[in-house]
Amino acid sequence: MADEEKEDLEEKEETGGDEAPRKKVPINLIIILILVLCLLGGGVYVWKSGLLSGGDSNEASLEEQDAEHQEVGPIYPLDTFIVNLVGGRGKNYLKAKVELELDSDKTIAEIDKRLPKIKDAILTMMSSKSNEEISSLEGKFQLRAEIMSALNQFLQTGKVKNVYFTDFIVQ
Repeated sequence: MADEEKEDLEEKEETGGDEAPRKKVPINLIIILILVLCLLGGGVYVWKSGLLSGGDSNEASLEEQDAEHQEVGPIYPLDTFIVNLVGGRGKNYLKAKVELELDSDKTIAEIDKRLPKIKDAILTMMSSKSNEEISSLEGKFQLRAEIMSALNQFLQTGKVKNVYFTDFIVQ
């Protein structure tokens, strides 16, 4: 008995004195946590895969959208536009490089025929904007949509699918 007490005292000295005994986590709590995590993971999987909302039709429409986005039409680069912005008294200007994505190669010839009219429309639209209007992301999207809409009104056989700003500096 004395030997056991001596060993206990030696162990306490080695471990740094009196330590509180480790609390044991009940096994039931661990099992419940594992089950909750599994259920959450399964719920996220079902939600992401779209199984509850008719997954087949949803997957088909996603594949169609991906196919449309992958098919990039011919790109028609335009010159760099430099315009004074409204309200800056000549101090604020926009420098933008614009490229047009077209629906087909046939549209290129139509763009070439109407190039002066197209450039004029873009210059007029850009110069009617203020620094505040085009500084935000929404303003850039709005300008892009306005350009695309105006250009598509000029075209008779083809259309502009998208407008890209490859350089956009506001000063």
